Amino acid sequence: MLDNQPLPQRPLPQRPLPMGRVWWYCSLAILGCATDLLSKYLVFSHPELYRGSEWWLWQEHVGIQKSLNEGALFGMGQGNVGLFAVFSIAAVAAIPTWLFWFRAAHDRWLTVALGCVTGGILGNLYDRVGLSGLEWGQFFPSRSGERVYAVRDWILFQWNDRWVWPNFNIADMLLVGGAGLLMFQAFFLASRAGQGADKEVEK
Repeated sequence: MLDNQPLPQRPLPQRPLPMGRVWWYCSLAILGCATDLLSKYLVFSHPELYRGSEWWLWQEHVGIQKSLNEGALFGMGQGNVGLFAVFSIAAVAAIPTWLFWFRAAHDRWLTVALGCVTGGILGNLYDRVGLSGLEWGQFFPSRSGERVYAVRDWILFQWNDRWVWPNFNIADMLLVGGAGLLMFQAFFLASRAGQGADKEVEK
């Protein structure tokens, strides 16, 4: 009877990740974060560019204006900067774990998208933990001496005086761009891969 028992199967070895996935992810995250922080430094080092002293690139539509955001993307959830900082730290830990420990980085588009997202998270997290070195007195004299734990935004976009989009920064653009790539990967590339697999089965 022992001879009829199936032998235990050895687990199949995991496919190694394609060369360059870690490099692409880290490069996009570091470059994106560095670009965001450099742009913030240059804008917020300027003595003006507050509300009322904007620098218009396209008069009355696109310009540069300093602002501080204690919420999330595009000003949502104002006053919860600590909570968003915790979420950001958790995401920075979870994303590379998923990509490289659970092998999600086999997907090239997913790796690129999450590299952009990580760069955006790091850029805004830097501000949320107070590393910008700013004080609120530069913006609101009533809060003079209080350290800023808020995201530095500087890109101003408006259609007119009534329709003004919340100020944003390069980190926000990386987050939105990365999310767009994730949607492209999920709805377009994944569906094409599924169609290709169906054709192979039909053959």
